[in-house]
Order: sequence, then C-alpha cells, then structure tokens
Amino acid sequence: MARSIITTDGAPAAIGPYAQGMRVGSLIFTAGQGGLDPITGQVVPGGIKEQTERTLLNLKAVLEAGGSSLGQVVKATVFLKDMNDFAAMNAVYASFFESDSDTLPARTTVEVARLPRNLLVEIEVVAEV
Repeated sequence: MARSIITTDGAPAAIGPYAQGMRVGSLIFTAGQGGLDPITGQVVPGGIKEQTERTLLNLKAVLEAGGSSLGQVVKATVFLKDMNDFAAMNAVYASFFESDSDTLPARTTVEVARLPRNLLVEIEVVAEV
C-alpha cells in the first residue's frame, strides 16, 4: 500500500522526528496537534478554548494538505492536561464538527500528566480521503 508524508505551512512544523501527517491508502493519520501558532511555533495566548481552536485549525490544515477535511474524520483522540477543561474543549470541538450529522467521528478523551510545550490539549485524528 502506498504511503506518503503530508506537510503544510498551515500547521506548526514537527518538533521532533515525525511527520505532520501520513497518507496510507485512503486514510490519513495525523500527528498530534496542539495549540501552537503555525508561523511562530509558540503556544497561542489564552486558555483551553484558544488552544483547542488553534489545534483544530492545525488539524484542518494537515487534512486539507492531504486531500481530506474535518468532515471526513472517522476517529479523534483528545489528550487533556486537566479533565476539568473537558466542557470548554468540547464546546469548541463541537463547533468544528456538526454534532447532528451522521459524519460525527468516534472519539476518545483522556487526561494526561503533561503535554509537549506544556500544552493544555493535543488532538490526533484518522480521516478518510
């Protein structure tokens, strides 16, 4: 099965030895994205809402660079530094996905001890092309 690396200036450059995304057949697997500004590489100012919005915009850019979209996401994994941020993250997340649609992806959300760059949220997705 053919594999191709996905890169875009619309999302932050990888901060380690990994690709922003990988297309394998008709699926795209993204690296975890966080609330980093794609131009500066710095954490966006604000809190969980601002970081979640930037995270989803970064994912959108990677998916579009690979020929997909948020509407084609089949699975999302959300990593939260603090589960008390769940409701605020979820509200922003819902604004990017049509909650009354049959295309709403499956999702897992877990609390983690720490994220790179002390981010509050990181999200990775799998999408169809």
